[in-house]
Amino acid sequence: MNEFAGLNLAQPILRAIADEGYTEPTPIQAKSIAPLLAGRDLLGVAQTGTGKTAAFVLPLLHRLAEGKSRAISGRPQALILAPTRELAGQIADSLRSYGRHMRLRSAVVFGGASIRPQINALNRGVHILVATPGRLLDLMNQRHLHLDAVETFILDEADRMLDMGFIHDVKKIAAKVPSSRQTVLFSATMPKAVQGLAGGLLRDPVRIEVAPAATTAEKVEQHVLFVTKEKKRALLGDLMLNKDIERVLIFTRTKRGADRVAKHLDQQGIRTDAIHGNKSQNARQRALRGFRNGHIRALVATDIAARGIDVDGVTHVINFELPHEPDSYVHRIGRTARGGASGIAISFCDREERALLRDIERTIRQDVPVNADHPYHAEDIANDPGHARRAPARNRKRPAQRRRGNSQRGGRPTHRAA
Repeated sequence: MNEFAGLNLAQPILRAIADEGYTEPTPIQAKSIAPLLAGRDLLGVAQTGTGKTAAFVLPLLHRLAEGKSRAISGRPQALILAPTRELAGQIADSLRSYGRHMRLRSAVVFGGASIRPQINALNRGVHILVATPGRLLDLMNQRHLHLDAVETFILDEADRMLDMGFIHDVKKIAAKVPSSRQTVLFSATMPKAVQGLAGGLLRDPVRIEVAPAATTAEKVEQHVLFVTKEKKRALLGDLMLNKDIERVLIFTRTKRGADRVAKHLDQQGIRTDAIHGNKSQNARQRALRGFRNGHIRALVATDIAARGIDVDGVTHVINFELPHEPDSYVHRIGRTARGGASGIAISFCDREERALLRDIERTIRQDVPVNADHPYHAEDIANDPGHARRAPARNRKRPAQRRRGNSQRGGRPTHRAA
């Protein structure tokens, strides 16, 4: 389907899509909307930046609009589970945007924020509830929330949900939802644990896959820079002198590491903030706001905190430290090259991370090109015995050099829904 107009969505939804400037669905949207409108269960395998949120939000809004049911206190008709508060908030934003011309009520609940306003919203009645598992169970245990009226149950980023240890919570929640429900599960990767979860929740699902599981976005230009651990901060500071790095997401493995990197960049006069689990909800939202509006050039994050960050115009992702899980690399670099734009991912690799790099390359089924054109290149790490790689080329272009083209716009294209 080439146009949203041909997907048989309700007119108020089409108006909202037009308000956003979109005309064509992304591949995941084109493949998902029709079966979801027909009431089928769906298993979607899609990376971040493919438009998967709209893929389930649009048909959900359509079906609720057709039902014309009133919102009942403490008994939502649709439940969307997300692993992090950031992702839950962004899904809620999408519901508000696409449902702006409809009389449907939605609410979002998550931990790290006052529970009283969330209870008040539920008491007023909502059609759609977006929630993180922990806060949802708190509200259920306090009897402010009942799931016996849920008709549509959606799990977004199921792989991260399992990575964060929510598997038992998800199963508890699913057991309280009527068995006659429609169930939708989206995941960027499909490990055995997610397959097992899907098998227990979905009935005869339609499977939609827009890219092979655990592959990287085609338009992400990847580089690896070999450097000793003690020279990483100096290398990062040098890279940030390049003005082509306009908006960069920097990943560390630990909260303390994120704070150290952010402090180092701040001392160099680079507007930077950090986002991780020890930050208050207000501090996290303030950092995200600053990153979105351009007041902050660099955002340093841990994997869990960054899950669900959806910011347009991220020109670069820098892996200051490689992740222990190869799939996390895929999620990280998917934060750039979103919505059709191109982007660059730069990974620092010290001696202790060579095995992690090898696992990443196996997962993405390709070698990450080596860039040795920097003053901190560690030839001994690059030529580490037992980890043979092709010789790095010193004359390759610098990793911070940005591809020109649609990434120049610094934002999402106007013809796709994100």
